[in-house]
Amino acid sequence: MIKTKTSLYLLSVSLLLVGFLSSCISTNLAYMKNQNMNKLSLGMNIEQVSDLLGKKYVISKKEIVNQDTLEIISYRGFPNDEEVYLFTFKNNKLEKWEREFIPKYRVMEQK
Repeated sequence: MIKTKTSLYLLSVSLLLVGFLSSCISTNLAYMKNQNMNKLSLGMNIEQVSDLLGKKYVISKKEIVNQDTLEIISYRGFPNDEEVYLFTFKNNKLEKWEREFIPKYRVMEQK
């Protein structure tokens, strides 16, 4: 009986500790991304941006307009996957960045 109560107590404390630590980790990761976003500045090249935000970006668009190379790369937001950050480079220099939200569609049941 004592072993059962002790085991139950240890299990409860372990679950609370895991929940607490996981919430701290996700908050910390989001904060780190926000800190890195604050370090961005116009005129940076793609390598400088990817050094700050990571190499897991997608090239969303690449074209030549009036002899200028335009390239848009995108990152998924963390912790919100419905956010996408778009970075526009002109001749490998950051010209602007913006955040877009991916709409969530709900399928309606037909009667």
